[in-house]
Amino acid sequence: MADSPLPSQESLFITDKHHQLHLRHIHQNDNGAPVLMIHGAIENGKIFYTESGKGLGCYLAEQGFDVFVADMRGRGKSTPPIRDDQAHDQTDQITRDIPLMIEFIWQRTGQPVHIICHSWGGILVASALARFPKLVEKVRSQVCFGSKRSVYARNPEKLIKVDLIWKWLSPLIARHKGYLPARQYKIGSDDETRESLRQSVHWVKHTPWRDTRDSFDYAAAAQSTTWPPTWHIAAVADHALGHPEDIRRFIRETGNTDSFFTLLSKANGNALDYDHINMLTHPAAREDHFPDLVAWLKKR
Repeated sequence: MADSPLPSQESLFITDKHHQLHLRHIHQNDNGAPVLMIHGAIENGKIFYTESGKGLGCYLAEQGFDVFVADMRGRGKSTPPIRDDQAHDQTDQITRDIPLMIEFIWQRTGQPVHIICHSWGGILVASALARFPKLVEKVRSQVCFGSKRSVYARNPEKLIKVDLIWKWLSPLIARHKGYLPARQYKIGSDDETRESLRQSVHWVKHTPWRDTRDSFDYAAAAQSTTWPPTWHIAAVADHALGHPEDIRRFIRETGNTDSFFTLLSKANGNALDYDHINMLTHPAAREDHFPDLVAWLKKR
């Protein structure tokens, strides 16, 4: 029997002043429920797909979803790259990029969107929904893989990845270079602006969930937000960047009562003890927890 054809892929762009925001459109069924995928810090959309058909984005397209994978401003195929335009931060992603992408998909499909996030992407999306309650009307559900806001975990991996690399070494490099060239230093798959790095470090340090640019109080707004159904997925071998207990703290901080939590581990019946990255990229995920995700999305 011949293999099924791979989903189609093309690049779409949203113009916002002098920025071009890139969405990778992956689809076999343009009438399927739309999915927007948001990556984390020092990442781009490739955490969700490859051009050869691997990754969660491609898997969802094979299951009939209409998938849009974001590159946040300056990352991936969005232009200009961070090295050429360093004067933006995570507030721009919260107040501009995410609302523009949700509205673009709403106008294109006429349907509310499922949002799937990895790591810090889940914090940015939650911030956007808390800040702009009308956006929630255009969101069908959200799924967060390894999304935490503050890091309370105490273990050797946290000391290296968070305290040493993220809080100390990365700001030092950013002050010297003007931005964080994470790809060059092999600490991430994409770069980060100096100000965006500063803002994320500030939130990671147990400080209030408040915007460092204009003091908007996300924590207070979250308490009156009508959240979409939300699934938080943690990995048992993720000891620092999305520690299960830190994810649970973030769930409580949002006040989202329509949410639930899953821990991926062998003890819970999964194929392996996943970590922060391979819960999205390991080949076993296609037969392990990806089908459960499809079933959950279809019920929404």
